[in-house]
Amino acid sequence: MMKDLFAALSLIVILLLASCNNVTDTLIEAESFSNKGGWLVDPQFVEQMGSPYLLAHGLGEKVENGSTVLICKKSAKYKVWVRTTNWVSGNWEAPGRFCITINDDTLPQIMGTRDGWGWQYAGEKNIRKGNCIIALHDLTGFEGRCDAVYLTTGDKVPPDNGPDLSAFRQGINTDNYKPGNIGEYDLVVIGGGIAGCAAAAAAAEKGLEVALIHDRPVLGGNASSEIRVHTEGITWYSGRILDKLNTVHWPNGSPEASSDDEKRHDFMNSLDNISIYLNLRAFSVETTDDSITMVKARHTSTGKLMGFKAPVYTDCTGDGWIGYWAGADYMYGREESGRYDESLEDYGELWSPLSPDSLVMGSSVLWITERVSGFVKFPEVPWAMEVAENYSATSGTWKWEYANNSLHQINDGEKIRDHMFRAIYGSFYNAKKDSVNYNLRLKWMSYLLGKRESRRLAGDYIFTFNDIRNHKEFDDAVVKGVRPVDVHYQQDLVDNTKPDFLSEALYYDVDYYFIPFRSLYSRNIKNLMMAGRCFSCSHVGLGGPRVMNTTGQMGVATGYAAYLCNKYGVNPRSIYENNITELQRMITGAD
Repeated sequence: MMKDLFAALSLIVILLLASCNNVTDTLIEAESFSNKGGWLVDPQFVEQMGSPYLLAHGLGEKVENGSTVLICKKSAKYKVWVRTTNWVSGNWEAPGRFCITINDDTLPQIMGTRDGWGWQYAGEKNIRKGNCIIALHDLTGFEGRCDAVYLTTGDKVPPDNGPDLSAFRQGINTDNYKPGNIGEYDLVVIGGGIAGCAAAAAAAEKGLEVALIHDRPVLGGNASSEIRVHTEGITWYSGRILDKLNTVHWPNGSPEASSDDEKRHDFMNSLDNISIYLNLRAFSVETTDDSITMVKARHTSTGKLMGFKAPVYTDCTGDGWIGYWAGADYMYGREESGRYDESLEDYGELWSPLSPDSLVMGSSVLWITERVSGFVKFPEVPWAMEVAENYSATSGTWKWEYANNSLHQINDGEKIRDHMFRAIYGSFYNAKKDSVNYNLRLKWMSYLLGKRESRRLAGDYIFTFNDIRNHKEFDDAVVKGVRPVDVHYQQDLVDNTKPDFLSEALYYDVDYYFIPFRSLYSRNIKNLMMAGRCFSCSHVGLGGPRVMNTTGQMGVATGYAAYLCNKYGVNPRSIYENNITELQRMITGAD
C-alpha cells in the first residue's frame, strides 16, 4: 500500500514538473524506434528491469544503426541521457559499447559502460525545432543494449530503477499508459509455444472465440526459429493438431526451424475464431473472488496497452506468470526426498535432495558455426575468458545450459543469459586459435533463453516421478507420455574441473505414463488452467512431460476443457468432477 502511494505521489510530482518547467522533455523508448536496423527487441526481462530494450546482437560484428525521428517542440540545447548497462563489468573495456548520434553528429560519451541498469550521460546537443534523427551506433557487435533515450532542457536526472522510474516513464509518455482496447473472448491463452498454440487450436476447433497472446513475432516458443529446439515426445490422440505445430527432428540449433515456423503460422492463421496477438507481453491480471477477470498486456515495441477478458484462461507462459500475478499456489525448486503432502503419499522421489532447495534445471542458449571460403577474424574477448577459461568449442548442443543455486531462473534471467553469452564467445575464441578453424565463423546464436524449468503452478493433483515409475492409472487421464525421465544437472557440481555452463542428464527409462486433468488447472484460482512446463508437478515429475509434444497434449486438453466450461457455464474443477468422461472422449476422438 505504501509503495503504491509513493509511486502515485512521485507521478504527481513529475507531472507537475513537466507542466511547469520541462515541457520540451522527451523520453524515447528504444524498442519503439521506427528503424531498428540490426538491433533486436529483447522483451525477456521486463519484470526485472522495467521495459523491453534494444540489443546489438552482432556475434562480434557491428550491427546496423537503429534510428528514429524525433519532433522537437522548440530550438534549444538538450542534455541527452541513455538508460543502458555494462553487461560485463571488470578490468576491460565494456563489450557492449555504442554511441548516440543526432542528425549525424556523434555525442562525445560512449554508452554501455556503467555498471548496472541506469542512466548514462551522453552529452549536449543544440537541436532546432522540427524533425531530427536520433540513432544508436554500435561499436562492437557484442550485445550492447539501450532501453531509452531522454532529452531534457533542464537539469533533472531520471530515476535509475524501481517505482520512481515507472512513475517517470508514465509521467513523460502518458499516451502509452492510457487504457487500451479491451477484448472479450471465450478463452484467453497466454503464451504461443507449442502448448499455447495447441490450446488455442483445440478450443477454436470447437467454435470458441479465442485470443492467443504471445510476446514474440514468431510462434512456437522453444521450437521456434528464434530458439531452435526440436520437439520430442508422442502426440497420442492429438496428432491431427500437433503434427501441424511441431517439428521434424532436425539437430537443435538448425536453420531448418524456419520451415516449421512457416508450417505453424500457416496452420494457426487458417483457423477461424482465433485472434493472434504477436509482440504483446502480458504484465498483470485483475482478479475477483479467486477468479481472473482480465489479463493486461503491452506491445513490446509501441508500449500500447490492451486488456483481455474471458470466463477461463490458460497459462502457457512457461514461467507461470498469469498464475503468479493472480496469486495461484506454485512451486519452485527441488522437493526433499521425504516430502509429504496431505493429498499424496510420501514423494520419495529419485535424485531428490535430503533438504529442499531452489535448484532447478537450467536454461540453454544454442549456437552454430559455418565454414566459409576465406579467413575469418574473430576479435579478442577478454571479458568472456573468466567464464570460458580454456574450454574450446565450435557449436553448442542442449548441454550448453546454466543453472546455479544462487540464481533464480526468472529473476536472474538476464544474468543467466549473459553468462551463456560469455561462455559461447570465449569458447569460440579459443577454438579460433586452432589454425584448422581459420575459415570458421559464428553463423547464429539465440539471444532468447531456452528454459526448462521455473515456476510450477499447483493443481488439485501434483504429478510426481512416482506416478511415472508406477505407471499410475488416473480416472481423469488426458495426456500420455512415453519419453524417459530426463533431469539435468550442471557438470561442475560433480566434477569441479568441468565448466559451469555445461550440463548432463540423469535418465530413467519408462514404457508409458499418464497425466491427470487435475494437474492442468489451478487449485486456488477458479478459472485458470495451465499447459506446458508450468503444469502441476514436482521437480523430478517434470523430467519426462516437459518435452513439447507432451506439453502440446496438455494444451489440447485445456482447449477442449475450455469448450466444456463454456458449454456448461462452469469452471475447470467442475469438468473434472462432472464431465471428465466427455473431455476424454473429445481427446480420443470418440465424440
